[in-house]
Amino acid sequence: MHRDDDPITTQLLPRAALLSRLLLRQSLVGIPRSEAGVLGTLARGERRVTELAEHEGLAQPTMTLLVKRLEERGWVARKPDPDDRRAVLISLTPAGVDALEHARAGYREVLARHLDAMSADEIAALSTATEALGHLIDVLQRGDAR
Repeated sequence: MHRDDDPITTQLLPRAALLSRLLLRQSLVGIPRSEAGVLGTLARGERRVTELAEHEGLAQPTMTLLVKRLEERGWVARKPDPDDRRAVLISLTPAGVDALEHARAGYREVLARHLDAMSADEIAALSTATEALGHLIDVLQRGDAR
């Protein structure tokens, strides 16, 4: 059981969010974090706007505007949902895949540059933490509360 002053429960989210912002800012890829998040989600498969909004933690009207911007850039496409003609599915276009890969390459380059300045022990600790974070994400996505 973790206490309210436990560094994991108090610092994980703020530090992860700050890391994301710093990587985005320093990579100079020119894609806002919210757009990169939606592109990343869509890389795992097409989704309804409501699903995207829920997944990204945004209100549906906000997501609708975000999808419209991505569509105007040619990064996403809409198509009718075959299971519900009132709904549409949003998917990545080839240009969206390229934009996402460009953003990810920018993040990786910045991260690699800064990892070079860290000790082998720090790199090993980050590797272990990255694996544990992946497991935590899996648990959260399944809704488990072990």
